[in-house]
Amino acid sequence: MNKSAIFFSLTKARLALSVVFSSIAGYILAVDYIIVKDLTFLILGGYCIVGASNSFNQIIEKDKDKLMDRTKLRPLPTKKITTQNAFWISVILTLIGLFMLYMINYKTAFFAAVSVFLYTCVYTPLKPITPLSVFVGAIPGAIPFMLGWVAGTNKFGIEPGTLFMIQFFWQFPHFWSLGWMLDDDYKKAGFVMLPTGKKDKKTALQIILYTIWMMIISIFPVSGLTGNLSLNFGSAIVVFLLGIVILVLGINLYNKMDTNSARKLFYGSVFYLTLIQIVYIIDKFI
Repeated sequence: MNKSAIFFSLTKARLALSVVFSSIAGYILAVDYIIVKDLTFLILGGYCIVGASNSFNQIIEKDKDKLMDRTKLRPLPTKKITTQNAFWISVILTLIGLFMLYMINYKTAFFAAVSVFLYTCVYTPLKPITPLSVFVGAIPGAIPFMLGWVAGTNKFGIEPGTLFMIQFFWQFPHFWSLGWMLDDDYKKAGFVMLPTGKKDKKTALQIILYTIWMMIISIFPVSGLTGNLSLNFGSAIVVFLLGIVILVLGINLYNKMDTNSARKLFYGSVFYLTLIQIVYIIDKFI
């Protein structure tokens, strides 16, 4: 594994890029015209912040990562990088990321700092203790979509708050379906990620309920009550139908209670978030 491969693995490049995409979507929704400098800082600074969070997470969990099949080949468990070097990479990425986001405006840097703190200092330590860690982790996980709006407007209000809630509720069907798929692997490291601690009907029911809340908040801007964040009726129908797909996948998991159904829900949720963000952007320009 070369140095760039170690870096991308440590920062979880694919995950980081998907998070950055959410920030870009939020920024485009917020502005009338793009300021290239600000968007560049948002992309690079956003990657640094997410990458730092992921790197700190891997440092804290390096011994547990050895125990799980999905993580045992990461750079720290395989000693392809020292803990000290990974720590300094994390610190430098944090500082660079916060500086870049501060160059946009201080509110963007503030929310990014909150995100790193919650993910690293609260969510990660809570994972071996309680399934409630998922609720805490959903907060930094929901910040990126909102962060783009704050970067574009230097304001926090109903609009970024709505974007935050969309991504907040989305994370429960997304992450619990992943937790279902990897439950046995997680338990090797002492992580109990499902709300009931089991792959049971109660967990599947909670996935369904949070999916419904996700659907409601995702079309809420059609009401006209979310300030400058709006959605026309046709776009709201598209978003609602995409939500129906996730709901059906959740009901399918409830009925079948198997890993394959959880996998379909997980990948469906990934496409859902990206697609509704694209729908929101298209809606703005039509």
